[in-house]
Amino acid sequence: MTDYEIAETLDVTGQNCPMPVVKTKQTVDDLDDGELLKVLATDPGSMSDLAGWAAATDGVELVDQEEGDEIFTHYVRKTE
Repeated sequence: MTDYEIAETLDVTGQNCPMPVVKTKQTVDDLDDGELLKVLATDPGSMSDLAGWAAATDGVELVDQEEGDEIFTHYVRKTE
């Protein structure tokens, strides 16, 4: 497990596409610049969905992703 300074944790376990991305965007919008959001998801598609969303979205950076047995963890930083 990576050690990050987390500003907020978003739990979207049990939710499927597109909700992890939708909820992540809503939560990131409320963060201050530079703050890091930890997202917990159970949808395996969230790995590619959140990566694609972050790559296509200005103002966010996908810092890291961790694939666990049941939980997929994403770290998203607001950059502007």
